[in-house]
Amino acid sequence: MPVVSVLVVTGTCTGVGKTIVTAALAALAAARGASVAVVKPVQTGVSPGEPGDLDVVGRLAGVDDLHEFARFPDPLSPAAAARRAGRPPVALAEVAGRIRELAETRRLVLVEGAGGLLVRYDEEGTTVADLARWLGAPALVATRPDLGTLNHTALTLEAMAHRGVQLAGVVIGAWPDEPDLAMRSNVPDLETIAARPLAGALPAGAGALDPAEFLVTAHRALAPAFGGSFDPAAFRHAQGVPVR
Repeated sequence: MPVVSVLVVTGTCTGVGKTIVTAALAALAAARGASVAVVKPVQTGVSPGEPGDLDVVGRLAGVDDLHEFARFPDPLSPAAAARRAGRPPVALAEVAGRIRELAETRRLVLVEGAGGLLVRYDEEGTTVADLARWLGAPALVATRPDLGTLNHTALTLEAMAHRGVQLAGVVIGAWPDEPDLAMRSNVPDLETIAARPLAGALPAGAGALDPAEFLVTAHRALAPAFGGSFDPAAFRHAQGVPVR
């Protein structure tokens, strides 16, 4: 893992694999004996008592130091879901304080955002980008492999740079067994946008693996900087990525 105590996992949109990426990071850290906590500031689209993203992370990574600070049942942005529920939104400034407390006694605190980087958490427009900036934490960006991802990724990275959020890397959240031409062509362009090689690519369906299989997959799918063995050049070659 990078020498940081807090790492934010964000995405270019919803449904891009942030939870599986977070689980992979947690699994690799835990396997090395590091103390790791995982924070989901707000869970939306899940009712009380139902399993949420942290349950997925706990099952796959075998960690139980899990922290969720608010939950709203409607599958909306945190701000809209809180408004619809008639409840106050989560205060990310307070969440930042809780995360700092966790980081004092944990080797690593992973923070999974909701939706994309600029999803609103309250009526003032506070976002996970603000949270990362307050914490001085780098952000790992999960993205899609398919058509449209280049624009979404470029916009996300530009917004991060504009807000002073350090990029930890770009990870493809769900790489299919049979990628199409657009997906394969997008790989070198994603690396150009990020100005660095891919930090990993999680295979589609990884969330259905058992914990032992998931750990092996996580190790193969994330770069050495995050505790894995992912080799972006070998990945490009194996997937038939066009040479630029």
